[in-house]
Amino acid sequence: MKEVFSAEFAGRTISLKVNYVAAQADGAILAVYGDTVALVTAVSLKTGREGIDFMPLTVDYQEMTYAAGKFPGGFFKREGRLNEREILTSRMIDRSIRPLFPKGYRFETQIMATLLSADNENDGGVAAMLAASAALEISDIPFKGPIAGVRIGRLEGRMICNPSQEALKLSDFNLFLVGRKVPSPTGAGYDVNLVMLEGEASEVDEDVLVDAINFGLENLRPVIDLQDSMRAAIGKEKRAFIPAVIDEGLALRVEETALPALEEAYRLPRKQERYGRLGQIREQTIAAHTADDAAPKGAIAAILDKLERRVLRTMILKQNTRIDGRSMAEVRPISADVGLLPRTHGSALFNRGETQALAVVTLGTASDEQRMDFVSGEERRKFLLHYNFPPYCVGEAKPLRSPGRREIGHGNLARKAIIPILPSPEVFPYTIRIVSEILSSNGSSSMATVCGGSLALMDAGVPVKAPVAGIAMGLLKEGDEVVVLSDILGDEDHAGDMDFKVCGTRNGVTAMQMDIKIDGLTEAILRKAMAQAREGRLFILDKTDETLSGSRADISAYAPRITTVKVRPEKVRDVIGSGGKNIRHIISETGVTIDVEDDGTVTIASSDAEAAARAVAMVKWLTEDAEIGKIYVGTVKKIVDFGAFVEILPGTEGLVHISQLAKERVNKVTDVLQEGDEITVKVLEIDRQGKIRLSRKEALDAHVQKDDSR
Repeated sequence: MKEVFSAEFAGRTISLKVNYVAAQADGAILAVYGDTVALVTAVSLKTGREGIDFMPLTVDYQEMTYAAGKFPGGFFKREGRLNEREILTSRMIDRSIRPLFPKGYRFETQIMATLLSADNENDGGVAAMLAASAALEISDIPFKGPIAGVRIGRLEGRMICNPSQEALKLSDFNLFLVGRKVPSPTGAGYDVNLVMLEGEASEVDEDVLVDAINFGLENLRPVIDLQDSMRAAIGKEKRAFIPAVIDEGLALRVEETALPALEEAYRLPRKQERYGRLGQIREQTIAAHTADDAAPKGAIAAILDKLERRVLRTMILKQNTRIDGRSMAEVRPISADVGLLPRTHGSALFNRGETQALAVVTLGTASDEQRMDFVSGEERRKFLLHYNFPPYCVGEAKPLRSPGRREIGHGNLARKAIIPILPSPEVFPYTIRIVSEILSSNGSSSMATVCGGSLALMDAGVPVKAPVAGIAMGLLKEGDEVVVLSDILGDEDHAGDMDFKVCGTRNGVTAMQMDIKIDGLTEAILRKAMAQAREGRLFILDKTDETLSGSRADISAYAPRITTVKVRPEKVRDVIGSGGKNIRHIISETGVTIDVEDDGTVTIASSDAEAAARAVAMVKWLTEDAEIGKIYVGTVKKIVDFGAFVEILPGTEGLVHISQLAKERVNKVTDVLQEGDEITVKVLEIDRQGKIRLSRKEALDAHVQKDDSR
């Protein structure tokens, strides 16, 4: 029997329907938010996968095109691979729920979220995040929820929850955050702790963003309470799950064997040397304890994982020491080069410790824009950023594959960080593409992409508003001991409690991303992390300024020169011509690339300045209006008894009366002119109806006067 649970969320009703659809799933929710409807199902198998040491969780969020009354694009006319927005939403749900399953849970689990109806007012991602948590809450799958997500914007200084798409365009930041219910330390009520954060901003102050996060977390209470009431009313009893028990005697023996060597290995600053030594210790320890019995091999590997994490955390929390000897707020050594690829339009090699990113800029025209087909409508992107993470950057040998979710997510974060510093299309009418090749990685490669991308843009002569940089922050917290780390290594990310990436200029934040593995991230810790991130960001900007502090005065000689000509919208068809003949003629004559917009913007691109100038002249000739007193060379189109009609501009004709053909009397027009003749005429008059009166006689007089004046 269908049951409906509803609550007010951001001023609108959101309803969760249960026992209505997908009855064979472990949990299924139909979330209705305005006219936005999302179906989310949760299924977890009851038999575990052997030989794995991770949580086999799959999250897929899909926006069906019928949700907006549209047909899918392409030949097959059906939904295919997830698009970028679907992948990013899938990642946000995955990152939010993955840490909330019990440790050691190795059962294949799948969350499927399907957007069935979209109204472009109520966020499908918000509805799907809530429904995913609710589906897990009412199921028998062990899960430490509930959680919920909310999108926060700001208009005219006022914070807004779950703003519409139109409102977001006017907002100076766009934060999507997820909060989780946890017991209050005071014992009264509960707190909502931050679990995941993804956002972009227009150089906004850190304190404003912390206030926005607090505002968003407080606004999650109604939908958290909604899930509590659902679980109490219809929730299933959670299935029994007992994590594998580690033999304490074995753990002590492994610790005695491996601990001194592990402590020594974590003093090796270079990643490959450290990883090589850790691999040897692992092999030697497993061999030493499985000489007579291979059964505990998996248990020993698990013990070593915990031991390695403990060693690194003890170094930082108790000994105040990091792997590479830095202080907690210190950034790794930074260096950069620009212009190292002579034939590209812009390039930069950015190094931070053992992380190295090569960023390359390509400038193109409007025809190079990327058209993204989403349920909410088509989006045309003039700025693209693609992030590549080849296997050699971490010393591995694997087949090349198409970009995975991680690459798409990292590229999206870097893209959001750079967008606020780009010039407007009116100032710089180019389509811009950045490709970031990660050549070596030891943590924070997405932030290296931001730094390298900023330098490459300036090297390409893109007039950016300001340089931008990014830094990854970490956190270790045990009881009252709290350490915030700047510019974390990969090992520190793995053993730590937080991964917090902050990007921005000297003026403020442009993008953020945060994943939390623990409860207890207080406002004080968050503000400290934001302040420490700002210090690190300013340090990085000072270092990159030593390489290149502003955009070059001109673009590369190998980049297309773009000239923009504005014509009246009704003249666009004159530029294109019947069947495109005019535009094809310009291209064949000059070799330029031309893009024509419906609003009358004509963009001409060419690396040959003379060819571009000729193309501009041809466009202006095609769209020019006749001017009184101006002399034109026209073509006789038609002869009548009283004169001749002459085309002086494309599609523009005027009449030369027989009395205006010559100084002497003309008895018959054909005595002077024939159809197809080219003649020089002067515009005498343009009446209210747009009819043009021409004179050949006065044009001849003007020509004579010009010759006499020489």
